[in-house]
Amino acid sequence: MSSAAWICSSSNMRGLAVLAALLVAAAFCKETFEGHQVLRITAKDEVEIRLLKELSGQEHLQLDFWMDPVAVSLPVDVRVPFHSLQDVRAFLGYHEIHYDIMIQDLQDHLDKEQHEMMRSRVFQPRTTDDYDYSNYHTLSEINSFMDMLVQENPKLVSKLVIGQSYEGRPLNVLKFSTGGTKRPGIWIDTGIHAREWITPASGSWFAKKIVTDYGHDPVLTAILDKLDIFLELVTNPDGYEYTHSSNRMWRKTRRINIGTSCIGVDPNRNWGTAFGGAGSSSNPCSETYRGISAYSEPEVRSIVDFTKSHGNLKSFLTIHSYSQMMLYPYGDTGAPCVDEAELDELAFKAATALEGLYGTKYTYGSTFDTIYQASGVTTDWAYDQGIKYSYTFELRDTGRYGFVLPADQIIPTAQETWLALMVIMEHTKNNPY
Repeated sequence: MSSAAWICSSSNMRGLAVLAALLVAAAFCKETFEGHQVLRITAKDEVEIRLLKELSGQEHLQLDFWMDPVAVSLPVDVRVPFHSLQDVRAFLGYHEIHYDIMIQDLQDHLDKEQHEMMRSRVFQPRTTDDYDYSNYHTLSEINSFMDMLVQENPKLVSKLVIGQSYEGRPLNVLKFSTGGTKRPGIWIDTGIHAREWITPASGSWFAKKIVTDYGHDPVLTAILDKLDIFLELVTNPDGYEYTHSSNRMWRKTRRINIGTSCIGVDPNRNWGTAFGGAGSSSNPCSETYRGISAYSEPEVRSIVDFTKSHGNLKSFLTIHSYSQMMLYPYGDTGAPCVDEAELDELAFKAATALEGLYGTKYTYGSTFDTIYQASGVTTDWAYDQGIKYSYTFELRDTGRYGFVLPADQIIPTAQETWLALMVIMEHTKNNPY
């Protein structure tokens, strides 16, 4: 059970009519986060990192680490429930570990987010031109957007269903193609972690950008004349739906794990390369729980099967948030991949293009060296399938808002990220290897 309080309550309610009303309201209950704070902890040495790892293991505190304690060079961001604030502050104070309050009251941000979403629903879009790209959307709204995009651009866009999620939702992929079969392809996925709303929001903007620019932007036109682009906007639809209906901070899938009350698997620890290694967890209650076996999650298995059946993907780009990073293999080991020099140079060019728009700075490098050790991750698997240009993006920001990036940053984030994607896609076109 989460530490968040439930909005709905049956206290002082009597009678069948009231009970019926309560049952209706229960369908819309959401966990709330009043008084929850997000702290940024700055460890000055390995001793403090060890202490923070000990703190993370105190399950009764129900801490949600947005950035784990892994290295002195990286900040540690943690959501602290209201009931645990006193204990956590006392722990940090006793050990003289410095921290700042990044978010004073998480629920305030979520209330604003919901208000903006409700405001945008006053007018239902009839075309993709009417779609509000400057706001966050529900799963059903994103699915409707995809259908409209296909209907408006039948010669360029089609929708593939590559499988079903754990709870039976279709796994939809937009295919942008100018014709031909088994052409070289570029894969892009967003929304693999449910609470990272900025990624499917950016992905929707990417989709509209492609159909708008084809035939007008010579660089994109040349890319699509030679390669297909596959875009999965909501890679984890069960989790994403749950963030809207029940728990905005949900990260994982919604798999029921037999033998425990803890739900879900981290779909970015469920891939075959180095599955089960360091940087993933065997604990079903962990946010990085890897699952019972590689590819156990249908959301992952569907991409594996699609990639292998396609057989000609040349670039694999998975979009996450947050921390403003561009990562290439490997995550499980510090040993460099064979193509590290080329991948590093390309990341530099992409990050430079991104920064040129709004000045947003990205760091880049291997996952292991740049952020943390992680096993069973998407891009390591893709690279080991022979897809050289495999990158993980971590979008805005660097921690001021974290997973609750304000909606007014959606379009700027998408615009700058698109410039980086274009650099990688054009390089892929020019270097088919």
